[in-house]
Amino acid sequence: MRTGHLTRAALLVAGCLGAMTGSASARTLNAVASFTVLADVVKQVGGDHVQVKSLVPPNGDPHEFEPSPDDARALKGADITFISGEGLETWFARLAKASGYAGKPVVASAGIRTYTLQEDGKTVTDPHVWNSAANVLIWVSNIEKALSASDPEDAADFKANAARYSAELRELDAYAHKAIGAVPAERRKVLTSHDAFGYFGKEYGVTFLSPLGVSTETEASAADVARLIGQIRREKVQVYFIENSNDPRLVRQVAAATGATPGGELYVETLSPPDGVAPTYARMFRHNVDRIAAAMAK
Repeated sequence: MRTGHLTRAALLVAGCLGAMTGSASARTLNAVASFTVLADVVKQVGGDHVQVKSLVPPNGDPHEFEPSPDDARALKGADITFISGEGLETWFARLAKASGYAGKPVVASAGIRTYTLQEDGKTVTDPHVWNSAANVLIWVSNIEKALSASDPEDAADFKANAARYSAELRELDAYAHKAIGAVPAERRKVLTSHDAFGYFGKEYGVTFLSPLGVSTETEASAADVARLIGQIRREKVQVYFIENSNDPRLVRQVAAATGATPGGELYVETLSPPDGVAPTYARMFRHNVDRIAAAMAK
């Protein structure tokens, strides 16, 4: 009897130690993402197995981002890194070289059907793929594969997280089609700060006009602004939006010259802080859809 009790106790202790050892050895990936929108999607797929840092902070502009020494240290210590690609993060290669990071970033937008446009006589690719919820489904697939390759033991969890989040994205996509589709087609025209809603416009049937190109680093000439003002007047664009990550003065000047009325603030390429209206991609996307649909419907 005494021996039996001791045996059972020994087995119990061994089991507890085994569980503790397994818990302690469970891997948490140290991930770095280029900007907040991408960081949130990585977190949605990675769950508890991934600690994610965004290089560009909330309300930051990924086009004009200036990395700090802290960013270099974070990148140097990363197990895995993610960028959107398509020319968005022009600063990433310089940061990687300066930090000594030897890895190759995962390009989340690989496989997305992009489109190009003409700016100042050059052909450029629009990098703002995430403004169509359907494109983020491809992000999720690429992120799941990359995380599973880095941490095979947790691949089943990554797959389950990706399936759950993909279902949420499909619901968001359907929500946008329904909300925008309820607005008469002739009213689906708005003015924004820069040309960042191309994929949203193509997917959901909205025309976006802006004084700046796909990057906030571009500059609009007086002739460009004059042509835009004329187009807005001809097409009777009645509403404009500012963006949380860039200077609103130019778009407000154009609006004042055309009589367009304010529709509020959109979150185009960065999330808000946690206590804001757009702390996650899902909330950001829904906020933008609601704002745009309501303003066009007036």
